Amino acid sequence: MTEATTKVKTPRKTIKKSEPIVIADNSEIACKVLIEPWITEKTHAAIADNKYTFKVTGNATKKQVKMGIEGVYSVKVEKVTMVNLKPKRRSYGRYGGFKSGIRKATVTLKKGDKIELFRGA
Repeated sequence: MTEATTKVKTPRKTIKKSEPIVIADNSEIACKVLIEPWITEKTHAAIADNKYTFKVTGNATKKQVKMGIEGVYSVKVEKVTMVNLKPKRRSYGRYGGFKSGIRKATVTLKKGDKIELFRGA
C-alpha cells in the first residue's frame, strides 16, 4: 500500500457527563438562556431591593442564569430563584386554547450593583 491510501485514525476525546462544559464568553450562554426582562408593577417595586426578574428558557438552570446575567450586565449575582408558571386555559369565542406557560428567574444582585433596564429617550 502507498502512504496516500492509508488513513491514520486518531482517537476521539469523549466528554463525561459529569465534566462541566466551560465556555469562555458568558454572553453566549445568555443568548441561549435569557429571553427578556419581566417588567410588572411587582417586579418594578422589587428593583429597590436589588431583585431583577427575567423570562428564561424552560430548560435553564440557576447556574446558567447566573453566568448569563454576570456576563451581559457585568454585575455580581448573589442568589437566583426560579419559578415555573403553568399554562392557563383561555377561551376565544367558542374555541378553547391555552396561554403558554413560562419560566421566570429572579436574581438578587450584590449591594451596590444595578442593572439599567430603562434608558431615557
